[in-house]
Amino acid sequence: MNEVELAVGGMTCASCSARIEKKLNRVEGVSASVNLATEKAKVSYGEGVEVAQLIATVEKLGYTAREIVPDPPEPDEPDAPATTADITEPDTLRQRLIGSAVLSLPVVLLAMIPALQFDNWQWLSLTLAAPVVVWGGFPFHRAAFTNLRHGAATMDTLVSVGTLAAFGWSLWALFLGDAGMPGMRHGFEFTVSRADAASTLYLEVAAGVISFILLGRWLEARSKRKAGTALRALLELGAKEAAVLRDGSEVRVPVARLVVGDRFVVRPGEAVATDGTVVEGVSAVDASMLTGESVPVDVTAGDAVTGATTNVSGLLIVEATRVGADTQLARMAKLVEDAQTGKARVQRLADRIAGIFVPVVLLIATATLGAWLGATGDVTAAFTAAVAVLIIACPCALGLATPTALMVGTGRGAQLGILIKGPEVLESTRRVDTVVLDKTGTVTTGRMTLREVYAVGETEEKQLLRLAGALERASEHPVARAVAEGAATELGLETGALPAVEGFENVAGSGVRGTVEGHAVLVGRERLLKDAGVGELAAVASLRAEAETAGRTAVLVAWDGVARGVLAVADTVKDTSAEAVRELRALGLAPVLLTGDNRAVALAVAESVGIDADAVYAEVLPEEKVDVVRRLRGEGKVVAMVGDGVNDAAALATADLGLAMGTGTDAAIEASDLTLVRGDLRGAADAIRLSRKTLAVIKGNLFWAFGYNVAALPLAAAGFLNPMIAGAAMAFSSVFVVTNSLRLRAFT
Repeated sequence: MNEVELAVGGMTCASCSARIEKKLNRVEGVSASVNLATEKAKVSYGEGVEVAQLIATVEKLGYTAREIVPDPPEPDEPDAPATTADITEPDTLRQRLIGSAVLSLPVVLLAMIPALQFDNWQWLSLTLAAPVVVWGGFPFHRAAFTNLRHGAATMDTLVSVGTLAAFGWSLWALFLGDAGMPGMRHGFEFTVSRADAASTLYLEVAAGVISFILLGRWLEARSKRKAGTALRALLELGAKEAAVLRDGSEVRVPVARLVVGDRFVVRPGEAVATDGTVVEGVSAVDASMLTGESVPVDVTAGDAVTGATTNVSGLLIVEATRVGADTQLARMAKLVEDAQTGKARVQRLADRIAGIFVPVVLLIATATLGAWLGATGDVTAAFTAAVAVLIIACPCALGLATPTALMVGTGRGAQLGILIKGPEVLESTRRVDTVVLDKTGTVTTGRMTLREVYAVGETEEKQLLRLAGALERASEHPVARAVAEGAATELGLETGALPAVEGFENVAGSGVRGTVEGHAVLVGRERLLKDAGVGELAAVASLRAEAETAGRTAVLVAWDGVARGVLAVADTVKDTSAEAVRELRALGLAPVLLTGDNRAVALAVAESVGIDADAVYAEVLPEEKVDVVRRLRGEGKVVAMVGDGVNDAAALATADLGLAMGTGTDAAIEASDLTLVRGDLRGAADAIRLSRKTLAVIKGNLFWAFGYNVAALPLAAAGFLNPMIAGAAMAFSSVFVVTNSLRLRAFT
């Protein structure tokens, strides 16, 4: 299947997006999702289907469509300016609103306050109302006519029919009835009026409704722009140029021209041009705009840096490792955009209802007109009630309820370093009751460190560290690196300042041996020392057992044929892991620890972060992690899995909800539903809270939108609402839904 995104123009309500989606999905081999808030269609299509065919399908319905193609600027050209539509459309709406409001206000005041009515006031009202109905309401009339040509009806149909009917009635009353008589006075009621049809005017309804709906559209457009600010800010973060080193000198080039392997200079205060590895320099990097983490991270040669982060202090030379669409920033933006374009199950229900809502309202309005005429014979009252039904029933709020909340929620998540892959993820977070935590790299740092030093007999601790550290410095093993770095730190030396080693030998699976400062040194497992015939092993054997009981990896040290001490090494628990486990418990989740390490190590880590011993699965092979997740699901639990390694990818995909640490592997991130860019386990609790909050806002919006229409239609049909009041209520229902969604911007 191929995928394409189309920018769709001309949609005004949920029935528009539902109609386009339905038509696209009828094309053989096509699966489409149309989003009203983002004004985009995401389409998957098979062989034999062309993009031009998809665009033509949309255009046949009376809307515009164009393919969205990521097109980076030419190497030596500045970024392309915004299109004319981007600049003029909001301005046109604002101008139309201001003009209509200025003209409508006197019309409404004259109609509502009889004391202001002077002789021939009605003709002034007509003069002011006519431009509002014709010019101010032109977008609604044009859309209604277009839809009529295609045999469809949308919200614009309701507005256009309602306002034109009110205006047409007023013209008839003025020119053919008694309403144009000098000295005519007109009362105003908030409910249906029962007056002489020939002397009743609805100019304030025609002008007022159009102004109210234009106001609602303008406020809605502003709110939608605010809802998308997080994604736009994300896309604009990156540097525009990079100072690339070419033949020993710096050359300023656009970021689009960078290739993998380029080396570029990043000075203090500048943004890192693209993802890369530091090759020279020491500095602190501020990644808060990507991760939400406010504390800058120290980096030096060999450390990875992410594009769009800010160099705080020293000068860095960075080698590009990822460019263009492969960078973390570009991938984050793509994930957020995909999530905003998708649809949750609750929205699909709303779309189905919106698709049939407008024709149903037209039938209800016709039935209302007939029922009032049959029951009262009052033409004026029947007409007023029918127009009120037409105007109040717009399903705009229904179509905006879900996408606006998704836009704001996913955008806020991106600001906090939480990437939600799709709207269906929100449904999963609500039901999760168990969270499985991979140990290494998730609960712990994944880096071994020297924790304790035990010297025996007359051996000095400093000498133990000096000789063992020097020998381990020659090894690449993670435990060896931890010993070498820890020894250098304890001795106050640079790692490179440790003594030189002669005759270094790596004994596979046992440890290392070599000569340091004239001593024959052995560092490794007890087996290595036994095989070498080292004496006095009993003293270090008890220390080894003590270290392993505490969840440490014991490294034995001997030289000149005598056991000298034990170095205890352990993977460090992250400072925030215990707090994260408490937060997960507070959300009603039962934490489970999963690791391939031995049980003693696992229990020590579990105890330090507050996980119960009976919720620890230790000595689990990578392929067995999936079995643990399946077993928990088989017990009726809804499982979230948090991991970071390649060996976690299958378990992440198997769980009901997969959360990948952004510091982990691409395989884990691809298999997950949520990505935590920070690599901080507290982000898992934040992600679940944000997802649940977003889902709650969606449900609140839908409740309001459904409730509004369910309650308002009977009131209008029963004659309890003046059409102008109905127009105001309809316009502000959409504004309420969007404003309610914007509350998610304050999530912390």
